[in-house]
Amino acid sequence: MIIEASLIGLLCYLGALSSPWLFGLTGGWYLISRPLVSGMLVSGMLVGLILGDVKTGIIIGVAVQAVYIAMVTPGGSMPADLNFVAYPAIALGILSGKGPEVAVALAATIGIAGTILFNAMMVLNSYWNHRADVALEKGDERGIYFNSAIGPQAMNFVLRFVPTFIAVYFGAQYISGFMDSLPKIVLSTMNVLGGILPAVGIAILLKQIIKNYTMLIYFLVGFICIVFLKLNMVALVIVGSLLALIHYNYKPEAPQAVAARKVDDDEDEF
Repeated sequence: MIIEASLIGLLCYLGALSSPWLFGLTGGWYLISRPLVSGMLVSGMLVGLILGDVKTGIIIGVAVQAVYIAMVTPGGSMPADLNFVAYPAIALGILSGKGPEVAVALAATIGIAGTILFNAMMVLNSYWNHRADVALEKGDERGIYFNSAIGPQAMNFVLRFVPTFIAVYFGAQYISGFMDSLPKIVLSTMNVLGGILPAVGIAILLKQIIKNYTMLIYFLVGFICIVFLKLNMVALVIVGSLLALIHYNYKPEAPQAVAARKVDDDEDEF
C-alpha cells in the first residue's frame, strides 16, 4: 500500500493550484484536480486504477464533481480545496466501500480541511518572500531562485504529499472498519447529505448560468428524458443539440431590437 499511497500523494501535489510542473494551472489545477474532468478522465480514473477499482473511482469522481461543478476561485480564494477533494477524498471513498453518497460527504469534509492547509501555505510563503527580498538586495541570484522557486515548491510538496500519503496509507487499514463501527444513524445521515450535496452544486450552477427562468424548461426536459424516458447520454446530447438549434434559430427577437429596427425603417423612408 506504500506505493499506492505515494502515487496518490504525488498526484495530489502535481494537481495543486501552485504546482508548475504540468503546464502550470492548465495541466494541474484545471485538469487533474477536477473530479469530473478529473473524475471521469484523470483523477477518479487514476485513483481507481491505482487502488484497483477504476469503475468505482469514476462513479465517485462524477458524484463529487457535481458538488463542486459551480465552484470558482476568485483571487485564489477557495471555499474548498478541490485538490484534496480529488485525491485523498476519492481514495478514502473507494476504500470505505460505502458508495458514492458517503464518499461525497467525506469529500466535503476533507475539502474544507484542505482549505486550511492551503491558507497555511499562503501564510508560510511570506517567509520565502522575505528571504528572496534579502537575496535580491545582496544580488544573490542563486538565493533569489531558491527562495522564489525551490523553497516554496518543497513546502507545497510536503503540505500536499504528506497528508495524502498518511490518509491513504492508514486509511486503507482502518477506514472500512471505522465506517462499519459508526452508528447506523450517522451512516444514514451521511448518505442523505451525500445525496443532497450534488443537487446543491447543480442548483448553484443553474443560478449562475440561467438568466431567464424560462430556460429551466430545458433542464426539466433533460431530467424527464433521463429519469422517465430512460434515454442514454448519447441520445440526450442529440436531443439537447436539437433544442439548442431550435432555441437560437427561432427564438423571438427582443423588444429593444424590434423597436430599433422600426426606427431605422422610418429613417430610411425619409
